[in-house]
Amino acid sequence: MRTAIYCRVSTSDQSCEHQLAELRDYVARRGWTNAKEYIDHGFSGGKASRPALDRLMADAARRKFDSVVVWKIDRFGRSILHLNQQIGALAAHGIRFIATSQSLDTDESNPASRLLLQILAAVAEFEKDIIKERTLLGVRAAKAKGKVVGRPMRVFRRDQIIKLREQGVSCRGIAERP
Repeated sequence: MRTAIYCRVSTSDQSCEHQLAELRDYVARRGWTNAKEYIDHGFSGGKASRPALDRLMADAARRKFDSVVVWKIDRFGRSILHLNQQIGALAAHGIRFIATSQSLDTDESNPASRLLLQILAAVAEFEKDIIKERTLLGVRAAKAKGKVVGRPMRVFRRDQIIKLREQGVSCRGIAERP
């Protein structure tokens, strides 16, 4: 069976290596073919559109693989609506969805797995909402204590920009300066 591997991490300083190692091992133990790996770095699971996920869904429509494996369902998405749409689209193309660490497999012979998928999708969305709520509470608490929240403001110095351009520094080079 041709299998696509999908991994996602929310921030660019995180790594997908653990997920990839587990998924590659899962595919190899079954004697399946690793058709392609789709990796999103620094994207929230709450977003319906992510570069690697969009490529995966386009390739699914072209039937470039027979199944999609993910480490956990929340790596694929954290919105019940988006998960249902994406997994429904995969099913419409005859592609199985497998979450390895949760023993989920949307194979037609496994209706209990589809029920568990809905429950875990609801939990993933709930976790996302809790994280968002805690973050907002933390920001409010910091502001109440007088802390400055957010990125530091940069003062735009037009005279400095003009001087650097006259010296031949590129726009990108200027933008990258602290």
